[in-house]
Amino acid sequence: MANKNSKNKKIKGFSIRFIPYSEIKHLGSTERIRKILNLAFENYILILQGRLRPEEETRLIEDTMAMIDHVKNFKGIELAVISSEERLSVLDKFKNRLVMSLSGGDLGAITIIGPASIVKEIKRDPKKIELMLNK
Repeated sequence: MANKNSKNKKIKGFSIRFIPYSEIKHLGSTERIRKILNLAFENYILILQGRLRPEEETRLIEDTMAMIDHVKNFKGIELAVISSEERLSVLDKFKNRLVMSLSGGDLGAITIIGPASIVKEIKRDPKKIELMLNK
């Protein structure tokens, strides 16, 4: 028999969602940012294949900061990018940038984005990434 109060309690949790680059490559900057923020509002931790353009990352952070005081229970996002380019030679970096410009995105990177109410911190180094969650 279920407890009467259990019907009124909302379970707070999160989900992890992988977004392949093919799912966002056709979207404009505004639509990409809107999709990411909507998923963050729904308590998703996103693992995005590739990375946003620098101006999109900047706008995502700016939009997030503007929403913190206006959206109930929204504390912002945590964002980290892991790229294979950090350990490449100058020639290989040039090749990667050429491929990025032709394909429209950096597929050699992974971007992790999560709501700050769930993700306390994202630590990264060349060999690993640690996702620290709030209790």
